[in-house]
Amino acid sequence: MTQASNVNITDIIALFERRGDEQYDGEPVTQLQHALQSAALAEEAGASDELIVAALLHDIGHLLHDIGPTPTSFGKDDVHQYRCLPYMRFLFGDAVLEPIKLHVDAKRYLCAVEPAYYDSLSADSKRSLALQGGVFNPEQADEFINRAFAADAIALRRWDDAAKSATKQTPDFIYFARHMKNAELIHRQSDAHRQTA
Repeated sequence: MTQASNVNITDIIALFERRGDEQYDGEPVTQLQHALQSAALAEEAGASDELIVAALLHDIGHLLHDIGPTPTSFGKDDVHQYRCLPYMRFLFGDAVLEPIKLHVDAKRYLCAVEPAYYDSLSADSKRSLALQGGVFNPEQADEFINRAFAADAIALRRWDDAAKSATKQTPDFIYFARHMKNAELIHRQSDAHRQTA
């Protein structure tokens, strides 16, 4: 795997070119289609550059391991929401990384507070839910919703759930690179401001 300090947007594009055609676990779309549909839904909703990037890259962790396809089918959680954080930490700030980190917990939260939400999940999402710790109890749900970026993670989760259409047309990956460049610039400006403050 490319070291986090060396990763750039070109590397991310190359990773999707190399592995984006892999099937998205248990769903009728590829990893690339799922990423593009998620980002398109975020853009349609008027999300910030950073949240659009979070939607685009929220499952990139699936492309950073060699466990094999659909690890939930043999009882393994690939912890993709954490696996990707060191990989992208150099490029993007918390407004990108935190919703990605929390999007699995957002599923656990929504199952706890919206009774119909669990029934709407795909078979693989239900299977992974059990491996990811299951539905939050009331205390866990309260703790989650009070975390920074929880609302963004919930929005991301809903786009994630809706981004599984075999026929939806979207812009290509390069189209969304502008959002990545803007999010990277915001992160670098924020870092520079902290260093001079």
